[in-house]
Amino acid sequence: MKLRTGLLLGAAFIAGVAVGPASGVLTQRFGVHLLPLAWADDTGHAETYRLLTLFGDVFERVRAEYVEPVVDRDLVENSINGMLTGLDPHSSYMNAKSFRDMQVQTRGEFGGLGIEVTQDSGYIKVISPIDDTPASKAGIKAGDLILALDGQTVQGLTLNDAVDKMRGAPNSKIKLTIKREGVEQPLEISLTREVIKIQVVKSRMEGDVAYIRVTSFSEQTDSGLRKAFNTLKAEAGDKLKGVILDLRNNPGGLLDQAIAVSDDFVNEGEIVSTRARHPEDSQRWNAKGGDITGGLPVVVLINGGSASASEIVSGALQDHRRAVLVGTRSFGKGSVQTVIPLPGNGAMRLTTARYYTPSGRSIQGLGIAPDVEVQASRTEQAHYGPEREADLNKALKNTGGVPQSEAPPPRTDLPAMVKDVPKLPPENFPAYDPTKSDTDFQLQQGLSVLHAMAASKHAAN
Repeated sequence: MKLRTGLLLGAAFIAGVAVGPASGVLTQRFGVHLLPLAWADDTGHAETYRLLTLFGDVFERVRAEYVEPVVDRDLVENSINGMLTGLDPHSSYMNAKSFRDMQVQTRGEFGGLGIEVTQDSGYIKVISPIDDTPASKAGIKAGDLILALDGQTVQGLTLNDAVDKMRGAPNSKIKLTIKREGVEQPLEISLTREVIKIQVVKSRMEGDVAYIRVTSFSEQTDSGLRKAFNTLKAEAGDKLKGVILDLRNNPGGLLDQAIAVSDDFVNEGEIVSTRARHPEDSQRWNAKGGDITGGLPVVVLINGGSASASEIVSGALQDHRRAVLVGTRSFGKGSVQTVIPLPGNGAMRLTTARYYTPSGRSIQGLGIAPDVEVQASRTEQAHYGPEREADLNKALKNTGGVPQSEAPPPRTDLPAMVKDVPKLPPENFPAYDPTKSDTDFQLQQGLSVLHAMAASKHAAN
């Protein structure tokens, strides 16, 4: 599929930039080859040829007459991006820098300092240092304001620009100027960059339950989840009652990692299937066996921010009746994107398939409904932008899945207490504080459901 797509795109682009009044300019600047007019007539692509000639005309007119000089590369890259973004919300062009940034995210590691940051009043504010990184070893604290990097002020920089400056080759040095609350003079702190692994898996014990939060699906996710579970299992011993897998606000990531995480909990059967434009490119993945929990009860927390890979995991565990889903309906991104490297070190992200849960459901535009609906708060949260996949412009249609009449029947294996689980927090429930789990209403209801599942399992044994 990747090869076919790449070849067809290359042929179309060469034809397009080599014809029309701009052909001489484009041939000189991009090294393309002229194609004879007979090519269009012989192959029946006269309309395509005409439209590509139109592209050449527009390119030359903008180049020659735009109010300010423009860079040829920018024009071509913008044209490619427009072509891709016009298809659906998830196809796009990445220039060399964007492609490198995406690779950093999917690898889950980079050369840097190990601090989570945000922007505050023009400065960069430290959310928290990551344990065992240069930042934590140097004593950088949550709440510190970064005023300058190597003596250059951060004012005027975007957050991404500042992060780029703090990242760099391992063993290279950087000096941070920091303003700390309660300290009168700014602090000068010199650090040496190291390889930082993004913490995509965070875990802790919630009483006798292993709580594992997955923030994204990078190359580190499955190994991180396994390590986290084994650590908590050793900590709890024979008192471990079950697992809370928190996928809330997890935007997704790598398909193979979603499959691997699902496989960690499912002993056998299908995990996910994909259907592409060409039948020979469709695929199906099955569990290899070996539930890492040994059959312990599992609750998965989801919400409207759970998308893509998160929905693959949620859908697989729900269809296999391996977990109970608690929270609110997921985002509804049921498509797969292939990243195809391009000459010049950029890449295109192209939607190449839809995916389907083990029961054959397509969740595109629909999302996954939880088994137990629980809202995070009593007040409706403000949304600045699309709330669901179906709200996006040019979102793919939901096609190819099993008819509603053939969808899995309602679950009959849920604990009896789920009918009494409140959908909304009580009016006096404390405001959510991420550092205090007892203020997380969805988590607390998830724990109640899991304890009921554990009690039923114990009674059955």
